[in-house]
Formats: sequence, structure tokens, C-alpha cells
Amino acid sequence: MYILLRKILFLFPPEKVHYFSMNVLKCLCSVKWIRNGIKQYFTPPENDRLTTIFQTRHATLTFANPVGLGAGFDKNAKYLRELECLGFGFVEIGTVTPKAQAGNDKPRLFRLPKDKALVNRMGFNNDGAVAIAERLGKWKSRQPSAKNTLPLLVGGNIGKNKLTPNEDAWKDYEICFTALFDCVDYFVVNVSSPNTPGLRALQEKDALMKILSNLQSINKTKPNPKPILLKIAPDLSDEQINDVIDLAEEIQLDGIVATNTTISRQGLNTAVSAIEAIGAGGVSGKPLQQRSTQIVQQITQQTHTVIPIIASGGIFNGIDAAEKLAAGATLVQVWTGFIYEGPGIVKKICRDLISGSPFR
Repeated sequence: MYILLRKILFLFPPEKVHYFSMNVLKCLCSVKWIRNGIKQYFTPPENDRLTTIFQTRHATLTFANPVGLGAGFDKNAKYLRELECLGFGFVEIGTVTPKAQAGNDKPRLFRLPKDKALVNRMGFNNDGAVAIAERLGKWKSRQPSAKNTLPLLVGGNIGKNKLTPNEDAWKDYEICFTALFDCVDYFVVNVSSPNTPGLRALQEKDALMKILSNLQSINKTKPNPKPILLKIAPDLSDEQINDVIDLAEEIQLDGIVATNTTISRQGLNTAVSAIEAIGAGGVSGKPLQQRSTQIVQQITQQTHTVIPIIASGGIFNGIDAAEKLAAGATLVQVWTGFIYEGPGIVKKICRDLISGSPFR
């Protein structure tokens, strides 16, 4: 069924059809009996093998299942109820910046069907930290306190505004951290998007130290500190990854998200002319799968599994998810796989995992 629907959806511009599809789902979920039917159909069965403990230095998070939705899909926390109905164990909202910004010029999202990939140069388009925090607060206040049911957990992916110079970037991360603190379950510091000029320079050790140590200092003053994770690029060298690991251990980082999109265009099946016509942006999906897994393995081996990992990149089915878990990840995130495989992706992955794939 979704294969046919996907053919129709792929006839239209990606960004427009994204919001159209989610708004249709939102309308459907506004009717209680339809919402309950969608949730019953798409939610994975309760199973102890799916329940995942994400143990960090600051908190122990318990996920109903290990399959989450990566940042960039629900940038403004507008579709949490709908995504929960599709069975996700967690959703990472954002990337959130202090001030609202429109992002880069359109078109800025492109499909590469021959590669099961996307190219995006969105540019951190979002409503800003204050508006998103208010929306999250309202959503959280409406959540029922159901017994024996694990809630949807929400991560806050935070970044800097485009016009903020890198030397002041730490201030933007602090603003977002403070604004979202009471309404997310964990934070992800995003310094690895290729779509904000100069952002990836913040992955250098000294720049990262300033951002992360400041957030940790604030975090320690809180009665209940929140886990802080770092999202890294797949284009880092082994030496740069080792620097990140050293820093993570030094400041007691709570985890790493591996990985963001890649600027590489190597090995793509799409015609070179089509790639050149698209221009700049980060590639996600299947072309990222192998590199993402390699980085998960490197972090696992270097840290002896001490630093928890959320794996992201090229996950389309249970085999892909199991590969990441076997490499050392505790949780996995989908994004491009969701677009290509459809709303049943979480249930399908969980079903495959229950049938015998490895868990940590």
C-alpha cells in the first residue's frame, strides 16, 4: 500500500509533501477513535526485549522501544502526538535556535530515489526556543499519566543562529538549553550540520570544550540534571573522532549521536549532472549506512562501551537497526528510512528485533 502512496507523494516537492502528509495525519489524529485505531495498528507490541535502558551519568532513561525519529523531521514539536501514534520510542525535535529563523532558500530538500537518499540544506529553519518551549510545555501538560505505559521521550536538538559568530556560539547553546530544560528528556548539541556556514568548525576540540563545559556547569546546578549528548558528522577523520571521544570523557558527556548527514557524494547511483544541479547540502539515507556504523564501532571500541551511542544513518529495516546495535549503539534513529519505508517502519523494525536480533 505505501509503495503506491509513495509513488504519488514523490511526484510533488519534498518539503511541501512533508508538511501536507503530517498535517493530514494531524487531522486524522484529532478524531479520538481514528487516533486510537492508528495507534493500535502502528504501535509495536509490548515486549521486554524492546524496552531499552539508556544509562547516562546524569539520568536513566527508559524507552518503550529503541527506535526513534531523528532531528529535522519535527523541527518545531508540532507532531508529537501523531508520531507517538506511529510507535516511535522517542522523537528528537529541532534543531532549535535561540531566535526564529527561516532557514535557507527553497528548494532545499531533494530526493535521490536511486540511492534511497535525501539531500537537504534546510539551514535550521525553526520557530525559536521560546515558542518551541511553550509548545512542548502544553504538549507535556496534556500527557496522560497512564500506568504500565512508557511515555514518548523527547530530545531537544539545539544549535546556533546563522548570524551568530562562532566565538559567541556558546551563548546560543546556553539560551536553548535553559529555555528547553523543563520540557525535554535529554539534549543533543548539534555542531555537525553542513547547512549553517562555519558550524562544523565548532567540532574542533577547543570550540567544543567551551560549549559543552558551559552546558555541563549549568546542568550541575539543576536538581535533576538532563543528559547532554553530542551529534557528530560522518566526515570527521579518525583523529578528530578520537578528539571528540577524549573530550566526551573529560567533561563526562552523556552520549554521542552518530551521525549527522554527509557532504560526500562518493558512490552515488544518481547521475552526476543531477547531483550537480542539486548543489550543496547533506546526504542522508543508505549512502551513509556503512560510514555511520564504522563510527559507532570506533566509539564503542575506544570507550569500551562507557559512552552510550544513538546511531543514525541508513536505517531502513530491522537488519539495519540490528547492525547498529551490534556495533555498540543503544538506540537507533530513522529519518530518511521513514520517508522511503512509510509509517509502518517502527513496527517492522521492532518486529524484526524481537525475532532475534541483538540487544545491548
